[in-house]
Amino acid sequence: MPAWSTRKADASDRARLQSLLMDSCAEAAIPSSRRLDTAVARGLVRVAETDGVLTGCLVAEAPSEGHVRLSVIAVHPARRRRGVAAQLLADAVRDFSGRQSEPPLISVLADPRDTALSRLFLSCGFLGTRLMRTGGSEEDVRIHYQHKPRIAYVDPDARHLVPVEDREQLAESLAPSDHAVTALLPLGGGSAFEVARFEQDDPATLQSGEAAAGIAFAGSILAAITFLLGFAFSSTRFPDDVRLLLIGATFSTVLSLIVYASASGELARIRSNSFGKVMKWGNVLSEYGGVLPFLISLPVTYAQASGNLWTTMVLAVALSAAIAWYERSEFSIAHRFRRSLAERALTVLTAASPAVGAGLVAADATSWPWTTVLVLTLAARTWLYLFHRGSEADIAERRQWRIGQSPG
Repeated sequence: MPAWSTRKADASDRARLQSLLMDSCAEAAIPSSRRLDTAVARGLVRVAETDGVLTGCLVAEAPSEGHVRLSVIAVHPARRRRGVAAQLLADAVRDFSGRQSEPPLISVLADPRDTALSRLFLSCGFLGTRLMRTGGSEEDVRIHYQHKPRIAYVDPDARHLVPVEDREQLAESLAPSDHAVTALLPLGGGSAFEVARFEQDDPATLQSGEAAAGIAFAGSILAAITFLLGFAFSSTRFPDDVRLLLIGATFSTVLSLIVYASASGELARIRSNSFGKVMKWGNVLSEYGGVLPFLISLPVTYAQASGNLWTTMVLAVALSAAIAWYERSEFSIAHRFRRSLAERALTVLTAASPAVGAGLVAADATSWPWTTVLVLTLAARTWLYLFHRGSEADIAERRQWRIGQSPG
């Protein structure tokens, strides 16, 4: 365990911050008093301390709502090489990324000759994306590092090394938008940047494929529900409340088809900024308004067709177990959101519905209460995911970035 901890700086740290910066940084790198006060007030300064003594700090600025630029990372000379800077950087990135639904761009500039600083950023999930000139001299160039919160893949056969001193070659290597510095490695007694090419997927193509898959899936479910609904109307013993449940499932599935078509329209108009929100509506309506009512109605249909209580209950219990497993798996919509105690209770009610409904119908008992509870449960879950939860892309796991070889 480290002997220090990090936290946001407050106004009481102002004098100690100034002292730490003067002891740890070159005079030109120290922010002005006004900039430092503004950064502290906006929660953009993080400090590391040991027994009440500041041992390091990170100062940032936010030029726009979606961009955070790191200005200074300073560690007291007596406390260096102990992981203080890495912890400050990791905690700051986590804090800045958690303040809004969509993670901001977190960037920083570093002198290519400062290999220790470059190694720090690269070890904390940053990529060097371009070489920027910061002054009139040829020596005044910096590597632009930015934190990558999303998963990305590099081509393992498209990597090369550029000596740290060869800035002209480094600028040429980083000129293509799909190339970036991914590591700092020893080479010939010195150090070299590893420049890799990232495989870039076409977002429009991926989104178009997702919308097409949604339309095909919802269309298949609609066909299955329609067939089951036809059987329900042809049977004189089929409960009216279950017929109404299937009619509602038909309506919800048609709505999901309309929503998926709307997502395709977003693509056609090149308005993909709304694509994720539109698709979430289609996915939720399709699953909780179409798929689950259809699956839960299957044991009821079997009970009407066979009249065998034993086989009906075996099928119903097996289906309840399958739904329970699905709800806990990573494939379900529920897995994409944080689960509260109330939501877990709604999940249990959903999973138990096939067994309860089939038992009531097979025993010729009144099934209206069961249908009412099921409809309210699915409606509550639909409302919860559409209006009370953020978009599916807000999952922390999905925002993690790693370099990996592409599949295949």
